[in-house]
Amino acid sequence: MTEAAIAISNLCKTYAGGKRALDGVTFDVPRGQIFGLLGPNGAGKSTLINTLAGLVNKTDGTASIWGFDIDAHPRNAKASIGIVNQEILFDPFFSPFETLEIQAGLYGVPKAKRRTMELLRAVHLEDKAHAYARTLSGGMKRRLMVAKAMVHSPPVLVLDEPTAGVDIELRQQLWSYVRSLNAAGVTVVLTTHYLEEAEELCDRIAIINNGRLIANEPTRELVGKAQEKIVAVTVDRDVTDVPSNICFRKIALKGARTLEITYAKDRVNAGEVLAAIQGSGFGIVDVSTKEPDLEDVFLSLTRAANAA
Repeated sequence: MTEAAIAISNLCKTYAGGKRALDGVTFDVPRGQIFGLLGPNGAGKSTLINTLAGLVNKTDGTASIWGFDIDAHPRNAKASIGIVNQEILFDPFFSPFETLEIQAGLYGVPKAKRRTMELLRAVHLEDKAHAYARTLSGGMKRRLMVAKAMVHSPPVLVLDEPTAGVDIELRQQLWSYVRSLNAAGVTVVLTTHYLEEAEELCDRIAIINNGRLIANEPTRELVGKAQEKIVAVTVDRDVTDVPSNICFRKIALKGARTLEITYAKDRVNAGEVLAAIQGSGFGIVDVSTKEPDLEDVFLSLTRAANAA
């Protein structure tokens, strides 16, 4: 099917008191992708997710999940999405098994079609199935939240800061499971403050700032937008006076013989930078470059949007 997993058009939300959390946001989440939704704190990400979940009433615009409009077909829309919130929410006096069984019942999943133990195995909680949920570690509780969101087998899974405050091993386990879900056909929407995660995992990334969409592109294309590049040049003698040149945006001495030069790759190339170093009387011994990453793009775009 070519229809988007999530389709959002001119979505607006103004809270009482005039706070405009979403300002005409429009984008589609393609089916079958891992889609990143990024933005600074207070940008509007949680408001957007809570609107899709039916927890926040939008002021204007439209949104649909798996082809179901959230206003015209709210029951089908909610059945098509599973959401893992930032907050860990479940009854601490129920076991993980009971938690998933109750959640499946709330979604009307017949007992014969429930996948409770399968889900607990998938998130490595099978051995804790009948322990009190309150006895689980923070990482185990996170994994239980993911399983809870999947009890009704939704085709879309939203992960809102799922790895906040968890260790590296758990993060890797969680992403392994997310990749397996995606390989099985689940569309995943991810919000995270770990930009390296988004860069590694996501096929496409949208960035929201101050309630407005400021970017929505394939990850590689978005990373390619970073205009600053850094080259580290090791020269043949100690540097006493740091050279200057019009093609350098910044230059810094890193050790007795290493110069770290930042330049705008849309104006000059690495060859011109190296020629400028040689023109200052230095011989070049070694060169290494630092490619732009998503963090560079994120900061550049949000700063530009704030300045506008």
